[in-house]
Amino acid sequence: MKGSDLKDILYRIDHRGYPAYKDTKGKYDFGKYILSIDHVQGDPFASPSKLSVHVKGSVAGFDRHLYDEKHRRLSLQDLILRKFYDVMGEYTFKARGSGKSGLMSVSKPSQEILERSAVQVNENDGSLIVRFRVGFPARGRTVMSDELIKILFDYLPGCVEKALFAGSYKKDDLTRAADLADDQNFIRSELVKRGLKAFVADGAVLPRKSGISDKPMKGAVVFKSPESLAVTLELPHKGSLRGMGIPEGVTLIVGGGYHGKSTLLKALEAGVYDHIRGDGREYVITDDTAFKLRAEDGRSVQNTDISMFIRNLPNGRDTVHFSTEDASGSTSQAACTVEAMEAGSELFLIDEDTSATNFMIRDELMQKVVHRDEEPIIPFIGRVRELFEKKGISTILVAGSSGSYFYEADVVIQMKQYEPFDITVDAKKQAAEAGEPTHAEIPFEGFGSPGIVRVRGEFKGDGRIKTKVFGTDGFSVNKESVELRYVEQLKDVEQTNTLCTVLLYMMKNVFDGRRDLKESVDGLYERLEKESFSAIRAGGEDSLAMPRKQEIYAMINRCRCGILELS
Repeated sequence: MKGSDLKDILYRIDHRGYPAYKDTKGKYDFGKYILSIDHVQGDPFASPSKLSVHVKGSVAGFDRHLYDEKHRRLSLQDLILRKFYDVMGEYTFKARGSGKSGLMSVSKPSQEILERSAVQVNENDGSLIVRFRVGFPARGRTVMSDELIKILFDYLPGCVEKALFAGSYKKDDLTRAADLADDQNFIRSELVKRGLKAFVADGAVLPRKSGISDKPMKGAVVFKSPESLAVTLELPHKGSLRGMGIPEGVTLIVGGGYHGKSTLLKALEAGVYDHIRGDGREYVITDDTAFKLRAEDGRSVQNTDISMFIRNLPNGRDTVHFSTEDASGSTSQAACTVEAMEAGSELFLIDEDTSATNFMIRDELMQKVVHRDEEPIIPFIGRVRELFEKKGISTILVAGSSGSYFYEADVVIQMKQYEPFDITVDAKKQAAEAGEPTHAEIPFEGFGSPGIVRVRGEFKGDGRIKTKVFGTDGFSVNKESVELRYVEQLKDVEQTNTLCTVLLYMMKNVFDGRRDLKESVDGLYERLEKESFSAIRAGGEDSLAMPRKQEIYAMINRCRCGILELS
C-alpha cells in the first residue's frame, strides 16, 4: 500500500474507539522508504506502538566500505542511531493527546558501541531498518487521526531525511567513525600478537562524570603510561599511539585510597566493548573475553564443581556438584570463577573491595593458628599462577590492604593521584625481604562438566510466560527472579532484554535434557554471531542489544532451580 492509503485509513477511523487503530497495521510505501506499522498498542496509556522504517541500500547511499566488515557496520549503525535519536527527540510529544500520545522514541545509545536491533544495516547491500516507537494519539480513548497524521506525514519524514540518508552526513564524520572502528579492531588484533591482555592509551580519560553518568569527567587527570610498560602501536588511521600494555600473566594494581585503582579496573572492564569518540576510553581496549569476578552473597548456584577452591566441608557437602539457593561470599566467588572458565574467559578482573576475603587470601599467621587441614578453602592466591600456567588465564587484581599477591604478580602497578607507576622491581624486593609465604600445595585438577540443562515443569509446553526486566539488575520469569546486578559488565538494559529473550528461546528450543550447558550456549552464540537477533526472535524487536557469550553463561548460571535444573 501507498502512504496515501494509510492517510485514507486514518481519516476513516477518526473519532472512533482506540481499537480502530489496529486497522493501520501493515506496510506503506512513502517513496524513499517503507513505513511498517508492526504492532499497535491497545490503549493510549499502554506501551507505545512499534514501527519500523525500511530503506533500500541504493537509496540510503552509504559507501560499501562503511558496512562491509562487522566492526565498521556496527560503527555505522551506532552513528545512525545517535543521529536518529537526536532528531526524533525534537518531535516527541509535539502531537497532542492523552497518556503516551505523541511520544516518539528510539533506543538511547550509551557510551559503548553495541550491536542493537534498533538500527540494522545489511552487510550485503547496505539496506537498513530502523525500529522505534510512537504513542498513537487519542483524546481519552478516542482516535485523533489528525495528530497521528502530523507524526507520520510531517515529523517522521524529517527524521528519516536527516538521519537515514548518507547525503545528510558530513563525509568526514562517516570516515572518522569508520577509521576509529578500524583502529580499535587493529588494537584488539595487536593484543593477541604481542601477548597483551589490555592496552590503555596515553591521554585516555578514565574517571567518569558521576555515579549516574558514564560520560568523561571534565578536568580529570589524563592517563600516561610508565616507560617500562609503554607500547607504541602504529594504527591504520590514527598512526602512532603510545600507551600502557598489560601483559599476560598476573598483574597487581595497588595504591592508596582514592588514587585511581578501581577507576583503572572499571575502565578495563568496559574495555571489552568499543567506545565512541570523545568518551575518553576509545583507546582503552581489553581482551574481549575478560570477566569481572566478585562475591555474590545469596546467589543461586547449581551443580557447579568448585572443588578446586573448596573441598572437605565439615558437613560432608558435595563441592564437586555444588548447589545452593543462598551462596556465601566464598562459595559464590568460587562458583563465579569456575563459571567464567566454562565460558571461555582468558582474563579475570578482580577488585579486593568486592571479593570475599577468605576466598582471596589466607595469611601465614592464620595458617599457623588454624591449621590448613582444618580449612576447606583453597584461596585464589594459591591458584592464580596455576590458572595462568596451566589454563592460560591471566588475572588483573586491585589490592589495597593485603601484600600477599606481591609474591605471585608478574607486574605491579601503583596508582598515585590517577597516574600509574611500575613498581614491580621494588615490590618484589620488599616481598623477598619479608619472606616467602606458603600456600596449600594441592594439585590443580580442573573442574567437571557443567552438566545437562533441563527446564522445570511449569515452563514446558506453550503456556504463557510473563517476564519483567529490571534495568541491568536482572529480570523475572513468571514469579522467579534472575539476579544480574553483580554481573558488572552488563552495560545496557537492552542487553538484559536480550538475555531474557535468550532464556525464553533456549527453554523452548535448546534445553531438551540431552545437551550440556557448554554445547547449548556455544551453539546458540554461534548462531547469534551469524544471524544476529533473528536467531532468537522472529520478526522485528526494537529494544535488544547484544550481550557477550560470558553474560549469557552468567545469566543461565544464576537462574534459580525454579526455572532450570542443571544436573
